[in-house]
Amino acid sequence: MNEAVRHVVCPHCDSVNRLPLAKDARTAKCGKCHKLLFTGQPLPASTAGFLKQIERNDIPVVADFWADWCGPCHAMAPAYARVAADLEPRMRFLKVDTEAESALAAKYQIRSIPTLIVFRNGEIVAQRAGAMDAGTLKAWLGQYV
Repeated sequence: MNEAVRHVVCPHCDSVNRLPLAKDARTAKCGKCHKLLFTGQPLPASTAGFLKQIERNDIPVVADFWADWCGPCHAMAPAYARVAADLEPRMRFLKVDTEAESALAAKYQIRSIPTLIVFRNGEIVAQRAGAMDAGTLKAWLGQYV
């Protein structure tokens, strides 16, 4: 029997999981590490994990490029976390520290922070710089879910 599935990358071990569309993704666990595939919060991303997340997930991936010294980044962080809790598991939410992951910041030509990029199948589908409140962020991301 062929069951419709989507591929979801584990946020803990980076394994790619086949998740049946009929299964509640909020309760799904990784086949390798047995941890939840969705935590309801943004995940810190390293270069290796980031590339696997954007290329192998069948759901859109949102990346927040930020830095610890950035006031607007800190101001937007609670709104980003609220929207992640609302939109997961329909989207994956990542946080990329531009200081720690400077190669990623350079690859995606991050010139101001915070910058949000929405990826689908490894390709950029949307990009926006500047802090947003939760309502604005959710409305902007709603068109990519």
